Amino acid sequence: MQLNKLDTSKNIENEAWQALENSILYYKGLPVGTLAAYDPSVESLNYDQCFVRDFVSSALIFLIRGRTDIVKNFLEETLKLQPKEKALDAYKPGRGLIPASFKVVSVNGEEFLEADFGEHAIARVTPVDSCLWWLILLRAYVVATNDSSLAYQPEFQTGIRLIMDICLANRFDMYPTLLVPDGACMIDRRMGIYGHPLEIQVLFFAALRAARELLICKGNQDIVEAIDNRLPLLCGHIRQHYWIDINRLNAIYRFKGEEYGKAAVNLFNIYADSLHYDELDKWLPKKGGYFAGNVGPSQLDPRFFTLGNLMAIISDLSTEEQSQAIMNLIEKRWDDLVADMPMKICYPALQGEEYRVVTGCDPKNIPWSYHNGGSWPVLMWMLAAASVKTKKPHLAEKAIEIAKARLSEDEWPEYYDGKKGRLIGKQARKYQTWTIAGFLLAQELTSNPSYLPLVSFDKLPLEVVSRACEFELNSIDPYMNL
Repeated sequence: MQLNKLDTSKNIENEAWQALENSILYYKGLPVGTLAAYDPSVESLNYDQCFVRDFVSSALIFLIRGRTDIVKNFLEETLKLQPKEKALDAYKPGRGLIPASFKVVSVNGEEFLEADFGEHAIARVTPVDSCLWWLILLRAYVVATNDSSLAYQPEFQTGIRLIMDICLANRFDMYPTLLVPDGACMIDRRMGIYGHPLEIQVLFFAALRAARELLICKGNQDIVEAIDNRLPLLCGHIRQHYWIDINRLNAIYRFKGEEYGKAAVNLFNIYADSLHYDELDKWLPKKGGYFAGNVGPSQLDPRFFTLGNLMAIISDLSTEEQSQAIMNLIEKRWDDLVADMPMKICYPALQGEEYRVVTGCDPKNIPWSYHNGGSWPVLMWMLAAASVKTKKPHLAEKAIEIAKARLSEDEWPEYYDGKKGRLIGKQARKYQTWTIAGFLLAQELTSNPSYLPLVSFDKLPLEVVSRACEFELNSIDPYMNL
């Protein structure tokens, strides 16, 4: 019986590896990435392209298995696609952007790469997260190969600097976070995440830390100083203003509105009646907590967004206590967040009039589907990494067993629908590459915790932590419970 189980597990792993090999995209004879999905039974649309955010999970598993050439080629080719000059046309991508995706195009027998910066995407969404993931992946390559020569090449140093220029540019906004439009990240459709969504802020934090490690060449001192100035402010801002636990909820519940001046406690003028306290009060465990999905003027989005919370743990943005609280929340609310397929992209789903207004009646984002409470197996690798980091590997192992029982049989779909994740997504592609890679990566991270440094960081230097704490104290919020 046990032998059969082991054989089945090995067969699933071999099948996943073969599917990942089938997805590899070649350019001029060299592997440069992976297709979004390799499902010959349906029209490809843009799933025959290599998406930067999608490739990250594939790249990490390739690095673990020593296939560093694919990752190196990907980093080099995407860097060439980065605009280096200021755009004279407002409809052109800005200098420093990394494309959302690219595909191989052949003209008169000659191949070239065609980049998409959102011009062809549904609703023409801007890929803010691409340049952030690119930096995180470049740093992972350096850690995996123990060879920093690629990152220190002049063109790479310039590329990193251009990304930092666009991220750290002066704006009308006066928060340490990044102000972005709706659909600027993994949730690339209208879902009410415009402004300062958690996912972007956490990836921004990780990208700043990656750039800080990689920018060592002369001429970058101004950028390094800007990063050193931003990191503690961003860290303190997220740890304080985005955090929700029962103590914080009690404080918000008693907030006064319309406060003016530096002594204001309700800094963002959050109206208590805008939150569903009865639901949150029941849902929050006594020893659990999480980062809110968004914070801004009169806005606190209490939805649980999985990628942002897990990456906050992995990147060391959250404190040790906050990390444990997030994982405790996931464990206590397992049936809501994981259930029959790891795991929900956000919880709860927008429903009724709220769904119609916020999503624009998006037929793909009906309640408990796609980005609106759907289950995405790719998030399993982040759950595994966070579980290992917080010394709760049993959560990752439990999730992997759930996925192992279904993913292969269901032909590796992109996402699942329903409150419990029991339905294959209505419009989900089969043999979705980041589903396959996410499963393999989750297994590797759980079995070999030594791979965690590819995506994780050491604790922030003491001087940065002290500056973050100083920021928190100066923010005059007596209700904060870190």
